[in-house]
Amino acid sequence: MVQRMMEFDRSRQSLLIDGMCYTSEDVERLTDGEMETFPSAVREVLLFLKRWFDDSPVLTVHTSGSTGVPKQLIVRKDRMMQSARLTCEALGLYPGDKALLCMNLRYIGAMMVVVRSLVAGLNLIVRPASGHPLCDIDTPLRFAAMVPLQVYNTLSVPSERRRLEQTDILIIGGGAVDDSLLAPIHLLPGAVYSTYGMTETLSHIALRRLNGDEASDYYIPFPSVSLSQSADGALVINAPLLCDEVLHTNDIVRLCPDNCFLVLGRKDNIINSGGIKIQAEEVERLLRPLLKGMFVITSVPDARLGEAVVLLAENLPELSSLRKQAESMLPLYHCPRYFRVVEAIPQTGNGKIDRMACRRLAKEIILQ
Repeated sequence: MVQRMMEFDRSRQSLLIDGMCYTSEDVERLTDGEMETFPSAVREVLLFLKRWFDDSPVLTVHTSGSTGVPKQLIVRKDRMMQSARLTCEALGLYPGDKALLCMNLRYIGAMMVVVRSLVAGLNLIVRPASGHPLCDIDTPLRFAAMVPLQVYNTLSVPSERRRLEQTDILIIGGGAVDDSLLAPIHLLPGAVYSTYGMTETLSHIALRRLNGDEASDYYIPFPSVSLSQSADGALVINAPLLCDEVLHTNDIVRLCPDNCFLVLGRKDNIINSGGIKIQAEEVERLLRPLLKGMFVITSVPDARLGEAVVLLAENLPELSSLRKQAESMLPLYHCPRYFRVVEAIPQTGNGKIDRMACRRLAKEIILQ
């Protein structure tokens, strides 16, 4: 086995891109005016490397805004490297392993693919952020990181699916993995993981295996991470290698004595309808067998109930039949009061459902 060697001194790091080595000197020269011959996705990597190799110990990153207003965060480069180490050790990534970058470098998930490659000496295969990242990949990959929509699209195209079957390790982040994805994921020969984390934790702090004998509904945190719960059941994260402060999340979880946890939904996605607290994600999970395409459970203000449950979908079957089926399988009071077809479910820049925009859209359609 190739010996694992990790480099944490930024002045000594270099990056392999499609087998070509780029040092900090190369990056400085290229970004000063010699980048026009490179594909746009590679140019973005070189511009990121220029920021990475500069004298500043920090970087500015953006949150996705999936559940709140997008914002900028200042993060430390040394802690990004610690995050990279944790992932590479957990997944068994070694120098020379081919790793795919196919996400938007504006966000931490894509940045961390590059940082893992810098720290562990991975060979980075760069493709534009798109819905079909494997459309022209002609070599087996050791590691890839994608958002759920990219995985869904890849599995829908036979040639791309075959390329995914040649990928040893796939991590899926940036949003919940839809139940409809689990069946085809179970058939993939490589190891597939859902990740749990956020920008503040510099990508993920826990992994959940989705296929094989180790498949589970529970996330397993990295050894250096300790977890607890707030009074309302939300997850509290203490990850001293990655961030100074203890992070209080909005995720309602079931936490086990061994630190593993099951995510039940987000606290800010709880709909209070007539005094009944309804977890939007749980209703979505139960309705998923009835609906094809993208949909979301959201709410609108209601004078009698406080909030009324709304289903927005890009496609809806016959409404009366759907309503009867929903009433038969959902707990009392959880059935949507309003069913509406929309042209597209609002999403953020990195493919997550934009919950705030969904609430605004529902209000515009139903109440105005």
